[in-house]
Amino acid sequence: MQVLQTLPHTYVLVVSHENITNNWYPGNDRSMLLPNCIFRCNGAAMLLSNKTTEARRAKYELAHLVRVNLAGQDRAYRCVYQLEDENGELGVRLSKDLTSVAASALQKNMVNLGPLVLPFTEKFLFAVNLIQKKLSGNGKGKAQTYTPDFSLAFDHICIHSGGRAVIDGMQQHLKLSDAAIEPSRAGLYRWGNVSSASVWYVLSYIETYKGVQAGDKVWQLSFGSGFKCNSAVWRACKTFKDQHSCWIGFEPAKMFMDLNALTARLAAENEAKQKGAVSNEGVAPQANGVH
Repeated sequence: MQVLQTLPHTYVLVVSHENITNNWYPGNDRSMLLPNCIFRCNGAAMLLSNKTTEARRAKYELAHLVRVNLAGQDRAYRCVYQLEDENGELGVRLSKDLTSVAASALQKNMVNLGPLVLPFTEKFLFAVNLIQKKLSGNGKGKAQTYTPDFSLAFDHICIHSGGRAVIDGMQQHLKLSDAAIEPSRAGLYRWGNVSSASVWYVLSYIETYKGVQAGDKVWQLSFGSGFKCNSAVWRACKTFKDQHSCWIGFEPAKMFMDLNALTARLAAENEAKQKGAVSNEGVAPQANGVH
C-alpha cells in the first residue's frame, strides 16, 4: 500500500503464496514436524492500481488497512520460529504460546479497527462497558468485557483458514453466524491451510456463490509469523458475481453433509472419553494381595 501512496499512476501486482517445500523439515523434533502436516501449497494474485482511469474496472476500493506486529515481544516473535534442531536440520517450530499470542494480536487489531468501522451504537456500548470495568475495579462484581458485534460493520467476512479450531474460535469470539463463517469453512474444506492466500480463496468463494453488491464492505482478517495480525477492509465498487476456476465442481451441500458428520463423530468421541474418565474415577484401587 505504501507503494501506491508514494507513486502515482501505478500498477502493483501482489502475489500471496504458501511454499511448503521451502520449509520442509526432515528431522524428528515433534514441534518442528507439525508444519509439515498442516500447510498446503497454493497461491493467489491481485492487481492493484491508483490510476483514476482504472476506477471503472475496479472491483473494490481499499477503505482501511490495520496491521499489528508483536515482534517486539520475545514470546510472540518465537512462537513461530525458524531454527536448526540439535542435529542441524532446519525447520519451523510452533510453540505452545501460539494460541495465546494470536488472541493477543487479534485483540489489539480489533481495538484499532473498531473505531474505524463500527456503527455508533456498538462504539457507545463498548465505551459504557469500559467505564463500568474501570468503576468496578478488581472486585467480584467486575463487569465482563463487551465484544462489539463486528458483523454489523461488514457484509462479508474472510477469516484466515488456518484450521478448524481457528475458525471455530473466531466464530465464537466474534459471535458470527454460520452463514458469515461459511466461506472460510469452505476454503479450509476444499484447499486446506494455504496460509496468507486463504483470505483470497475465501473472497473468491463469496464472489462465486453469494455475489457482491455495490457498496458492500468486505473484511479480510489474517495471521502470520512475527507475530502479525492484519485486517483489510474493502468497499465493493460494483455489483457482480464471478465464477472462479478454483471453485468449479465444488458442491457446498456435500461440504455441509461432511462437516455435520465430522461434528457428530467428534461429539460422540468426546462423550465416550468423558464416560470413560467418569467410570475410571469410580473404581477404587485395590491393595496388593487383597481381592
